[in-house]
Amino acid sequence: MKKITEEDDLQEGWYERAKRISNKKELLDFIKELTTKYEYDYGTICHAIAAAAIAAAYCVENSPQGGITGFQAGAVMWQFIKIWNSGGEYDKDPLRIIDYGDLLFPQYEDKFTQISKKTWDWVQKQAIEKLEEKSSIPVHPSVLAHWYSIKNGIVPFGLNVKSEDK
Repeated sequence: MKKITEEDDLQEGWYERAKRISNKKELLDFIKELTTKYEYDYGTICHAIAAAAIAAAYCVENSPQGGITGFQAGAVMWQFIKIWNSGGEYDKDPLRIIDYGDLLFPQYEDKFTQISKKTWDWVQKQAIEKLEEKSSIPVHPSVLAHWYSIKNGIVPFGLNVKSEDK
C-alpha cells in the first residue's frame, strides 16, 4: 500500500472519477482501489470514504432507473447527512447546512442569525443535559457560562426565535 497525505492531492482525481462511475463493475473496482492501494492519514481516509459514497450514488444515478432531479438530489444529500453524521438516528439534531449543535459553543456566534422555536427548545434541552454531565467531562468556564445562560432562557448570540421553519 502507498502511504498518502492530502498534499499528494489524489482526492480531486477520486472525486472526478467517482462522478463518472456508471456500472457495478466500475464501482467495485474503484472501491477495491480505495480500500487496498493506499494507506491513509487522518484526512485522506475522509476523502476516500466520500469518493466511494459519491461513486456509489453516481452508479445508481447512471443506471437505467437513474436521472433524478435536483430536488431529489437534495433529498439524497439530506438522507446521507442524517444517517452518516448521526450514526443512523434520524432527526436527532435539528439541521440546516449549519450544525445547530454549534449553538452550544460561544466561538461559533457568527454562524447564526435566526432559529426556529423547535431548534431553541432542542438547544435548551441539550444545554441542560450537558450541565448535568459536566462533572464527567472537562468544560471551559466560558462554555459552562454559555450553557447556564441558555438553560436560563437567554437565546444565544442575539438570535431571533421564530415560531416555524420555512
